[in-house]
Amino acid sequence: MDGTDQTASTIWYVLAIMLVASALVGRRLAWSSLLRMALLWVAIFAGLLGLFKFAQGQGYLTGRWAEQGGVAAPDGTPASLPPARAEGQALRIPVASDGHYWVEGAINGTPARFLIDSGATITALSENTARTAGLNFDIGAPGVIMNTANGKVEARRSSIATLAIGPIRASDLPIVVSPAFGEVNVIGMNLLSRLKSWGVQDGEMVLVP
Repeated sequence: MDGTDQTASTIWYVLAIMLVASALVGRRLAWSSLLRMALLWVAIFAGLLGLFKFAQGQGYLTGRWAEQGGVAAPDGTPASLPPARAEGQALRIPVASDGHYWVEGAINGTPARFLIDSGATITALSENTARTAGLNFDIGAPGVIMNTANGKVEARRSSIATLAIGPIRASDLPIVVSPAFGEVNVIGMNLLSRLKSWGVQDGEMVLVP
């Protein structure tokens, strides 16, 4: 237990004792009865605190009531992905632990992980991914300003000869590259619009070439 947990537990017990004391102060009971009631209330509060910590540790509590960490890798992507599967020509991608749709693919034969984002107008790659895949982009050339969730960023234009995601293949796909994307690669609408159809069915992203 770290210092934060110890402080929280101390405050919890102090509040519990104050609540018990305020509830009993107006009663005229024998000291033995007061002691038994006080111990009963302390036991109740201790049990509730234990249940809270158990639920927090098991992941039943989320959002502002839960501790951070555990679901994402340092690069911002989930540590593991549920496997996508092909059904005929369609590719079905289950939702990941972070609530988004991620898929493993290949850029000119080089493996890469992608976030599917219908809100992105163009497919975007991290600088490291673009370099690993051997893409040509000139850092010194004039860039393009893009609006992202983190504000405006400058990116460089390039293109992918072949992008493969399961049974789906895209050729001569325009992309943008920027270190501002971190290690996240995004499949945008310029790829999705090439498909016959795409959408969410039964909690899965379904892509049909």
